[in-house]
Amino acid sequence: MKKVFVVLVLVYSQYVLAQPNTLFFKKETNIDEPIWTQTNRAGVDINEVAFVNWNSGGTNSISALFAYTSILKYEFRHFVWDNNFSARYGINGQQDQELRKTDDVFEVRSNLGYQKNKLTNWYYSARFSFKSQFSNGYSYPNTSNPISRFMAPGYLFLGGGAEYGKNIEKLSTYFSPLTLKTTFVLDEDLSNAGSFGVMPAEYDSEGNIIKQGERVRKELGMLLTSAYETTLFENVSIKNFVSFYTDYINDFGNIDVDWEVIFDFKVNSYIKATLGSHLKYDNDVKMLVEVQNPETAETEFVEEGASVQWKQMLGVGVVVDF
Repeated sequence: MKKVFVVLVLVYSQYVLAQPNTLFFKKETNIDEPIWTQTNRAGVDINEVAFVNWNSGGTNSISALFAYTSILKYEFRHFVWDNNFSARYGINGQQDQELRKTDDVFEVRSNLGYQKNKLTNWYYSARFSFKSQFSNGYSYPNTSNPISRFMAPGYLFLGGGAEYGKNIEKLSTYFSPLTLKTTFVLDEDLSNAGSFGVMPAEYDSEGNIIKQGERVRKELGMLLTSAYETTLFENVSIKNFVSFYTDYINDFGNIDVDWEVIFDFKVNSYIKATLGSHLKYDNDVKMLVEVQNPETAETEFVEEGASVQWKQMLGVGVVVDF
């Protein structure tokens, strides 16, 4: 009986030592002093095609995508504070054509989490995010009327809720029953047109503006997000992020979707390839369709309903971590 007891004790002790989430492990890894960690990544993807007497035809082109990401993390006892800044800007040039923008975004995200104890995987969380762009956007080839600008739109999210993550840096789910969404359209022409969901300007019978368009639109709603990151194979990893938002006051149940999937293929410490997909749906973002006015024979843009937006990315480039 004593031998059986000793064997059981040994087996149990091996099992406990093998578990990363046990009380013993948590005690050894308690954070008694504040810890700040920062990582930065800068990269550029370049794609070029050139033709000389190529009988199949083709157009010379070159494109580049510049990207920068900075992550600052703070840990102290039961608190975790993550801050993330990312910026991307892409351009494309083709023969006999002006430079065109292919990507344009800068985003700031901040997440403060409180863990009641080291045994639970639940966090009380507060989140802030802001997103806009650097330069004007156009519906090419028309470059006379911008369809977007810096801070037109700009999106700000602020809310609080609960977050679950056993390994929160790799897998997390966040739910906020109260999230404030603010849309900024700080451009007179776009705000008067009612772009991105703001109230448009009011006109009199002669076409004169009697009330300017809304510059800021506020919504209060529910936000659900999920993030997942893992290594599929050696030097192949995937990142998946999806968010769902619905406003309580305006069209409750009409869900805004933002879903991004990125595959990273690592060649070595500096060379990598990226394949990505980004899908969005926002009922406040109406599509502009180019039509011809039968009376004047001039080209006009007519606003239609919201549509699914999708962007696919593929690039090979150089990255530097510092």
